[in-house]
Amino acid sequence: MSSLIVYLPLEPAGPATLYGYVLAPDKRAPASAASAPVALLPQPAQSNGEVVAVVPIAALSWQRVTLPPGTSGTSARLRAVLDGLLEERLLDDPQALHFAVQPQARAGATVWVAACDKAWLRGAIGALEAAKRPVSRIVPEFAPDMSPAPQLSLHAVGTPEEARLVMTGLSTHSGVTVLPLSRAGVALALSTDPDASATEVAAEPAVAELAEQLLQRQVRLEQPAQRWLRAAASPWDLAQFELANSGRSRAMKRLGTYWQALARAPQWRAVRWGFGLLLLANLAGLNAWAWRERSTLEQERTAVRTALTQTFPNVRVVVDAPVQMEREVAALRQATGAASGRDLESLLGALSTAAPANKSVNAIEFVAGEIRVKGLDLNPTETTNANRKLQAAGYVARLEGDSLLVRPEAAQ
Repeated sequence: MSSLIVYLPLEPAGPATLYGYVLAPDKRAPASAASAPVALLPQPAQSNGEVVAVVPIAALSWQRVTLPPGTSGTSARLRAVLDGLLEERLLDDPQALHFAVQPQARAGATVWVAACDKAWLRGAIGALEAAKRPVSRIVPEFAPDMSPAPQLSLHAVGTPEEARLVMTGLSTHSGVTVLPLSRAGVALALSTDPDASATEVAAEPAVAELAEQLLQRQVRLEQPAQRWLRAAASPWDLAQFELANSGRSRAMKRLGTYWQALARAPQWRAVRWGFGLLLLANLAGLNAWAWRERSTLEQERTAVRTALTQTFPNVRVVVDAPVQMEREVAALRQATGAASGRDLESLLGALSTAAPANKSVNAIEFVAGEIRVKGLDLNPTETTNANRKLQAAGYVARLEGDSLLVRPEAAQ
């Protein structure tokens, strides 16, 4: 998976602030470091690439605490517990610091906690977010060796003016020790661990000559890019608590990364063209279908209007063909004396064929094309049978208290 590994600057983030970076096909591939303002940082080469932020060693401090029972994960309760445990050890107010617990920390266990300035870290990560480089993970440049049998590791880093000797793996209780790369610092390092004099030293090219002079032996050259790649491959993730970068937040950021790659990456150009052509084809098909439906509907309306004007030549202007035809049919029926389904005779005739022969009524009320009959006293089975017969004749019936209401089905 392609990775953009960004080395966060110690100064407050700004438009002209330079970020060191490595762009590598994966976290183990050789790569060279470069620097650029945040807006000019490259994007990961692959659509599923990630951005990993590396926190410099000078920005972090390490504390070792024992987590009380019932505190684990990255909950708000754990954050409050860390504030209480570290309040007396830190020079700064815990509220101004960002904390991160070592991977796979368990309640009741002694764990390492990384601390750094919260405002600085938020500013650096926020600048990357604003530049459309959402950070997937935040890792330390150096971290304590958490293995049961830690191995001493020595690194000479920095510039000749600010050279430092970094020691990790002194013991299970030692985190990251930073000493000045000077005669006093080297003497202190050699006195701390007898194995230090035989341990290989990895040095940046800028301070390699100084390290060889002070240690009186050869050192192994290590480019900053190699160290950043190793840091990115570690299990650490400092994005915890208010900077938590998991669950929904990580999914949204990863989705944004995929979308940017799909929208801009050259290898997805054919997919973008295909998607555009598919969208245009669908729009054309929808327009053609809508035109056909409108044409069919207009033909049906024309047929209804034609049937009305041919059947009733006296209708000159068609406004609502179905209503006008019903009105004309009603007028014609009234003029000829023919009965309609809404007349009292039709309603009583349908009810007489549907109701049981041994039933009689006490009262009949006829209003607006429906009748209300009292006294039939039908049981549920008789009501169901009557309803079925009435529906076959085009009527519906329902019980309302002690009355049976019958009306034409079209009148509902």
